[in-house]
Amino acid sequence: MKIEKTVSILNKRARFEYEILEEYEAGMVLTGTEIKSLRSSKASITESFCQFIDGELYIINMMIDEYKLGTFYNHKTKRERKLLLHKKELQKLEKKLKDAGNTIIPLKLYITDRGKAKVLIALGRGKKLYDKREAIKDRENKRNLDRILKKS
Repeated sequence: MKIEKTVSILNKRARFEYEILEEYEAGMVLTGTEIKSLRSSKASITESFCQFIDGELYIINMMIDEYKLGTFYNHKTKRERKLLLHKKELQKLEKKLKDAGNTIIPLKLYITDRGKAKVLIALGRGKKLYDKREAIKDRENKRNLDRILKKS
């Protein structure tokens, strides 16, 4: 089992589903087998979201596979994991979350050079169907332009 130096797990669906308003970098509280599993890129954040519980921010539905070499000390694959932010950032997020349609979603999960697990979270507002269609149209137009430029 090879451990990668630069682990980066993306939530590709988030930028399509949500309009991103603000981004924050948050630390995570993890157990030993969770960080080992993360270092081997065995995680998924596509279905996860963030929620305030008793004034603290938690990431919910994040999937971290069990560590292969972990014994009965292994962690649960889906559990609530606490996110670490400054108090002012938490208060600001909680205040903006009360607006209708706003939600907190994880965009990227990565490990820093110092070995700390970080998650890039964003305050987002859900896109309407016509916004999604417009995004698809823009993406297809960009692809076609790139093809034309590549041929000539």
